[in-house]
Amino acid sequence: MNRKALVILTAATLLLAGMSSGCKKLQARDNLNKGVQAFKNAKYADSVEFFKQAIELDPTYPTARLYLATAYMSQYIPGAESPENVAFAKNANDNFLEVLRANPGDTTALKSLASLAYQQVTGAPTPEEKLARLDKAAEWYKKLASVDPNEKEAFYSLGVIAWAKFYPAWMSARNKLGMKPEAPGPIKDKKVKAELAEKYTAVVAEGIQNLEKALSIDKEYDDAMAYLNLLHRERADIADSDADYKAETEMADKFMAQALETRKIKAERAPKTQGITTEEAPAK
Repeated sequence: MNRKALVILTAATLLLAGMSSGCKKLQARDNLNKGVQAFKNAKYADSVEFFKQAIELDPTYPTARLYLATAYMSQYIPGAESPENVAFAKNANDNFLEVLRANPGDTTALKSLASLAYQQVTGAPTPEEKLARLDKAAEWYKKLASVDPNEKEAFYSLGVIAWAKFYPAWMSARNKLGMKPEAPGPIKDKKVKAELAEKYTAVVAEGIQNLEKALSIDKEYDDAMAYLNLLHRERADIADSDADYKAETEMADKFMAQALETRKIKAERAPKTQGITTEEAPAK
């Protein structure tokens, strides 16, 4: 084969390869669109297959990988520990991690991994496993906050996790001492109070700090206000003095009132749905 013929053959081969690659990318996008449509119609199992085909056709297609992970996650039921349900969580987790390997700063993947980890807390078989899963969720929310310092949900969730760690121990202590939830504190037994304070003072303080950060990002974050109320009210029970107990209780009351007022303002601000009056009705 002469040089000219070789050059022509090489060019033709490259052209065909390029056309084949372009064709596969188009097919991948077609499968993505079909998957999105199936996902919107809540046909998650179908959407999974379309997204998998899109990835097979174009392994470098990050959008398809992200949708695939989301489709798996949408089928996961928190608290159910069946093999199928556990597989949904694992497949979602693995595919979100693949997204992060390609783009470590993908906030959608980070937020989804954090949310998935928190959802899995519900199915924990033991208190120890529950704490371990809460720690795992907290790790993901901290990573999300480091990537996006203005992500209020990350700081709010860290505050909720702190409350979820302290609340069972706080309630258990009160129950053992015969104190009802609404009974005024602080906890009367000095030893019980000291043990709680030693183990959870730093946890609660960090939770309050994160909720305050969320509130600094969104001044009308009423959910953050509600949890600040809870953490301050529960921290009052392990206060060192009556003065500290009173200060914590007053802070809790302030945030509770603030949350209620903010929700009222939001409700009044929301657009009102108005029906057609008799006078406005079209003539027959």
